[in-house]
Amino acid sequence: MSDQALILRSPGPSLLNSEAPVPAAPSRGFSLGMFWEVVRTGLVELWAHKVRSLLTLTLLMLGVFALVVLTSVLDGVMDKISTGFAGMSWDGTVRIAPKTPETGEDRKRFAMSPGLRYEDLGRITSANPKVLAFLPRAQKTVTVRVLGGTERIFVNGVSPDYAQWMNRPIGLGRGLTEDDQRRRSTVAVVGATLATKLFGGADPVGRDLVVEGVPFRIVGVQAPGQIFNDENYFDANGILIPLQTYMDRMDPTHKLAQITVKLRNQADMGEISAMLVGRVRQAHHGIEDVEVVDLDAEAAKSYQNFLEQMRGWQVVMMSLAGTVLLVGGVGVLSVMLISFNDRRFEIGLRKALGASDHEIFIQFLLEAVVLAAIGALLGTVSGALLCQALSSSFPYGLVVNPIGLLTAWIVALTLAVVFGLYPAFRAMRLSPMEAMR
Repeated sequence: MSDQALILRSPGPSLLNSEAPVPAAPSRGFSLGMFWEVVRTGLVELWAHKVRSLLTLTLLMLGVFALVVLTSVLDGVMDKISTGFAGMSWDGTVRIAPKTPETGEDRKRFAMSPGLRYEDLGRITSANPKVLAFLPRAQKTVTVRVLGGTERIFVNGVSPDYAQWMNRPIGLGRGLTEDDQRRRSTVAVVGATLATKLFGGADPVGRDLVVEGVPFRIVGVQAPGQIFNDENYFDANGILIPLQTYMDRMDPTHKLAQITVKLRNQADMGEISAMLVGRVRQAHHGIEDVEVVDLDAEAAKSYQNFLEQMRGWQVVMMSLAGTVLLVGGVGVLSVMLISFNDRRFEIGLRKALGASDHEIFIQFLLEAVVLAAIGALLGTVSGALLCQALSSSFPYGLVVNPIGLLTAWIVALTLAVVFGLYPAFRAMRLSPMEAMR
């Protein structure tokens, strides 16, 4: 028997006892190493094709930038508008104002009434336990002389507690007092906007302002505020003077523009409104020539309309930002397809050296995600910087909206994965022989 036969019949102990080699599971270090290689390769690809990469990153950056800034600005606008509505101080408030005649019959009837006058206050504003304050107001427009020309201003006759109840804080000097009212003093509180027009940045307290030949000593300046209704505008662009002074010096007919009534309880609105109309009817010979407006309800209606408009703007803005991100996702697809065509030989060589289809697929997909992450990072940084620059224009500053930021990143990375699937599948299914021809 030959030696070869003996060898075949009697295998050595090393062969009998040997075990088949088990492939080693990939370690964490390998996974991290592959991830770093993907990131490095992605950055190299970006640098190698600067113009193409710049266009793609710009689209992704603009999409994320738009989402970050728009959501943050919308939050800031919501805060600003809410602050403005709160500043109107219309909660639990009704207003008595002269009614506009709608027909010829109304005009004939209203002509028989003296109208809403200063003399009505004694009857209309008699004490009621359900009323916190009665705030009469008279108003006219006059022309005053200023350096370089003239300026049209609003002269508003009000009671001393008007500023407190209607949220008109004093920025400089002091407000009107009961002593001013009693003495019929020719003093005035100037609105913030008018003070800027008349005196620039100078302090006007202590100066005189001549109105229709009457010098008024300026004792205070209102603090700047948001303008959300006519009264806010009239006060900011005019002066507040004691009501008695107004009646003596400004208007011999003693006409009132309105009477604002503050209630203790919103639930008493209907009862107090009926009471006020009855008092006016008694003062006006049985003629009902005034109307009572529920300012609280008007403010709530206006705020609801604002919220509906904001929801519409949110849809429009989010659609624009989403469109930009979608175009950026198409840019990622284009970059990855070009990268696939440029690196066919590299893919074939890696497969020939043992790289699996799964590794090739993950590599291409991660490169698309890295590309999107760089664009999203640039958009986040630029959006945060713009929000910081605009922060002073909003009452509570402008903070980056975390929901908007998270949404922008999720959308950007999701689009990168979706648009990166096709190039990754093509790279995975490429055979080494075909790639290396």
